[in-house]
Amino acid sequence: MPKRKLTGIIVSDKMQKTVVVEVERIKEHPKYKRRFRVHKRYKAHDQNQEYHVGDRVVIEESRPISKEKRWRVIKKI
Repeated sequence: MPKRKLTGIIVSDKMQKTVVVEVERIKEHPKYKRRFRVHKRYKAHDQNQEYHVGDRVVIEESRPISKEKRWRVIKKI
């Protein structure tokens, strides 16, 4: 099974080797069919601390790195 990849914007880089990436999705209400935006934040591993707030990045699912980190930053868009 391939690893999931998500695209989002970095909202925090204050931790060492970790960035917080906010991923935005568009959902549709089941009854009223109105579309709305949903945000979720993921903690992602950034080994060389090369990504900063405002960068648009691709994150990939990985093995658990810490209690909350299960994603790695792959590249900057």
